[in-house]
Amino acid sequence: MNRDIIEGNWKQLKGAVKEQWGRLTDDDLDIVEGRREKLAGKIQERYGVTLDEAEKQLERWERSSH
Repeated sequence: MNRDIIEGNWKQLKGAVKEQWGRLTDDDLDIVEGRREKLAGKIQERYGVTLDEAEKQLERWERSSH
């Protein structure tokens, strides 16, 4: 899934993102606004992982979910 798809379908994807990364708050998701790089940053922040690991988690989620 590319960046445009995430941004274009953000309202529909928010629930799936929150299901996958339950530590993300509604405020976090509002800040992200579908931007992949911001989502990776929030995953990094909430889960204490490296940005590289957050990107890998996103890639795995994108492949398995869509």
